[in-house]
Amino acid sequence: MSNTTYDAIILGAGAAGLMAAIEAGKRNKRVKILDHADSIGKKILISGGGRCNFTNIHCKPENFLSQNPHFAKSALARYTPRDIIALVEKHGIPHHEKTLGQLFCDRSARDIVTMLEKECAEAGVTIQTGTQIKSISHANDLFTITTESETLVTKSLVIATGGLSIPKMGATSFGYEIAKQFGHNLVPTRPALVPLTFTPQDQSWSDLSGISLEVIAQVVDKKKSFVNTNAPAPKFREKLLITHKGLSGPAILQISSYWKPGTALTFDLAPGRNIMSPVVQNISERSFALLREALYWPFPQRFADRWMKLHTPADWKNPALTAYEAQLHDWRITPAGTEGYDKAEVTAGGVDTVGLDSTTMESKHQKGLYFIGEVVDVTGWLGGFNFQWAWASGAAAGRAL
Repeated sequence: MSNTTYDAIILGAGAAGLMAAIEAGKRNKRVKILDHADSIGKKILISGGGRCNFTNIHCKPENFLSQNPHFAKSALARYTPRDIIALVEKHGIPHHEKTLGQLFCDRSARDIVTMLEKECAEAGVTIQTGTQIKSISHANDLFTITTESETLVTKSLVIATGGLSIPKMGATSFGYEIAKQFGHNLVPTRPALVPLTFTPQDQSWSDLSGISLEVIAQVVDKKKSFVNTNAPAPKFREKLLITHKGLSGPAILQISSYWKPGTALTFDLAPGRNIMSPVVQNISERSFALLREALYWPFPQRFADRWMKLHTPADWKNPALTAYEAQLHDWRITPAGTEGYDKAEVTAGGVDTVGLDSTTMESKHQKGLYFIGEVVDVTGWLGGFNFQWAWASGAAAGRAL
């Protein structure tokens, strides 16, 4: 077995790990990346429908969940969307803004992976894929990483191994196991940005699979949600999609990160609209036909028909119609659960930020050990925020190595 020494070894060739390697390499550090997958950036390639939603121009600390809502502020302030956009433009990658500040590649996510490969090469970074790590130990201010074929020694070790989401892409608990080995606490992990499933009592909606509505989604009881105590209860105005298993679409993925099992969600099905106005104004001819016509205006017909079947006005008097209007702005569903890590875009929870330096991402328990990206208890909203955390936390560690 060979025995090779590096200034830094990075475990994980995803967005965070590659960025950390680039920043360290620029500072003339001898850096090696190890990854168990057969190629780098696998999750980058499938992100954004294959076009990689690589950042969000409106990125703020408020767009992230963590037990410590202040932890991400330092890294996010020092590597901003402007910085990753500048890197993308340096490589001539065409991109465009979609809704809500989301930036996507015009062509393919492969452009982002190629960009990172080129930057690593220019910075002298060595990348080694298909590598299984047998053990990690620390003694005399050095980490020893033993693989199937070699022993590597380094002063700095960066854990960028990601979370548990999308196991078919190679996700494992390896990063959490290293954290525990070196004395870190873990915030319980859970699937985030994930579709939700119906309970048996709501399963009757599943035959409307494929129907999409713009809604405002919110957790009914903030105290029973995954939300920072002093933060406002989140509301997301996005599309909701009914599936054969439950609910999906951007509104659901967003609110899923805050949802706790057993709690209800509420959906405003007609944001900013008064659906019953035509019925209320027609004093002489209030009828189911008029109600159907009013509901057909904002909703797909199959959804409107189902709504009418399940919700009937008590009578045609104004108070009953006002109550009916209120129901349309407060559809309550208590999901049975989520579709799990297989369908989750990210993993919430992870390495407790109490044990990390927010400026450098270095462990407070073990000098020279760093945790970055999804493995840390920082989870972004849908729309490029998790990539921005990967870039920012990776840059913070890379500049500190």
